[in-house]
Amino acid sequence: MTIYMSSDLHFCHNNILQLGRGRPFSNIQEMNETLITRWNSVVQPTDTIYCLGDMAFRQSKGEFTDIFKQLKGIKHLIIGNHDNDEVIHQPWQSTSFIKEIKIDGKHIVLCHYPMRSWNRMYRHGLHLYGHEHGNMPDYSNCLDVGADRWDYTPASFEQILERMSNLTPFPIEQVSYK
Repeated sequence: MTIYMSSDLHFCHNNILQLGRGRPFSNIQEMNETLITRWNSVVQPTDTIYCLGDMAFRQSKGEFTDIFKQLKGIKHLIIGNHDNDEVIHQPWQSTSFIKEIKIDGKHIVLCHYPMRSWNRMYRHGLHLYGHEHGNMPDYSNCLDVGADRWDYTPASFEQILERMSNLTPFPIEQVSYK
């Protein structure tokens, strides 16, 4: 069993094709199909995947339900600002706004939004987030797992640790105890 992370897939969100740096798809159908294909190319039915929000936006009724059924894995949702009732009420293994987990003895705080301070930050705790679509720097202890940063493919925890290993830590001197 492998553990994966992803965020900000924005299934069905037509405007995401032009927002920010834009996405390399000619239309929303191509994007949705590519996201499903890339997800299922790495995630197997017994793998766990944490989705850190913004799974879909402005979808027609039932559209995300059809997409959700196609996605492999044991899926957990960390709710993002664009996740509506249809997204939230899928048969996720769990749903929450923030979640703390342990993988291989590492304490990890999962949230859709990047935080400047998180639990166990001073004791080698990690923070994984989305929302920013690659617009914030990554660090060795906090990292953007958004689809835009990972070639629209979920990242394994091993891949995340590998990327983090080449970075400097978040400058904790910016966080004060005043």
